[in-house]
Amino acid sequence: MKEQLVEAIANMQEEEALQLAQEMLDAGEDPQVVLDACRDGMAIVGDRYEAKEYFLPELVIAGDMLQDIGALVKPLLKGAQAEDEKPLGNVVLGTVRGDIHDIGKDIVSFMLDVNNFKVHDIGVDAAPAKFVEKIKEVQPEVVGMSGFLTLAFEQMRLTVEAIKEAGLRDNIKIMIGGAVMDEAITSHIGADAFGADAAAAVKLAKTWTGVN
Repeated sequence: MKEQLVEAIANMQEEEALQLAQEMLDAGEDPQVVLDACRDGMAIVGDRYEAKEYFLPELVIAGDMLQDIGALVKPLLKGAQAEDEKPLGNVVLGTVRGDIHDIGKDIVSFMLDVNNFKVHDIGVDAAPAKFVEKIKEVQPEVVGMSGFLTLAFEQMRLTVEAIKEAGLRDNIKIMIGGAVMDEAITSHIGADAFGADAAAAVKLAKTWTGVN
């Protein structure tokens, strides 16, 4: 059924995707398998968007599907966690200025959330000042910057510089992610680490907040 769920998400079959996810969970499937299907389906959506087969309306539908399936999965993943249990940490997350891609960011946000992090998502096309403002407001342990385009390199570097100039850099860890990112660009930007996918982002966040 996992493959069917991947195809339903990739093909914008919203009702079918939600039904399949529910059936998988009702049958005792590991919630992580459902999440993996979401990730794989969203990757296909992203590829089709880049190929100009999909456009903004499809991205909106994909985001809605992710949110709806997440509502089914989150209670099962959190298991016995109390509703008022203290989050593992605060994370500020955004796609940098000049870039409006949000699928990767949304998946990272979703995965951090189900792993009991408080995520403050500042959206796409986020200027350095917006990151600084949110960091001052919520005092996170972790900041995540997403970028799908090569122009994001410079915007990420400028964002890190703005955080430094605001006197906030020493108190946070910064991760970067996105299709064009890799370990080599991390030091140029001034970030602490590169996360290849949402699972890597969660692992970094847990390590930095002392969970791992």
